[in-house]
Amino acid sequence: METHGFLAPDDEAAARDRYEAVGPAAQTVVKETAKAMEFDREEYGERVTSDVVETARDALFASLLEVRTGTREEYEEWLEDRNREVLEHGNENVTNVAWHDALGERVVSATFESKEEAAVATLRRQAFGKVYRELF
Repeated sequence: METHGFLAPDDEAAARDRYEAVGPAAQTVVKETAKAMEFDREEYGERVTSDVVETARDALFASLLEVRTGTREEYEEWLEDRNREVLEHGNENVTNVAWHDALGERVVSATFESKEEAAVATLRRQAFGKVYRELF
């Protein structure tokens, strides 16, 4: 079993705090990206909206979420001692699983055969959309 990322808030308050904490980083990323694209002041003002910065914040938060990957057996063993709602995507007959323990209440998981990095990225987007988006 492997762990990817480090953001694993225990509750809604911690999730909101972490989301707020990545706000300045998201603003910096957007600003530096616009600079690299050579936006002048006028174009920056027109194109870099609060929605753009919010999208960057969402993506940054999601990309930092802690995700575990392992075999189906490792996943099921990990689940045994936890009383969680499970939102599983994919096929139960696939060898590997990526999962995120969301707020200690819900596990969002996705099966994968061989493309672990893609599974982790996809799972982070799913976890953000199914759990965290409604909080923010």
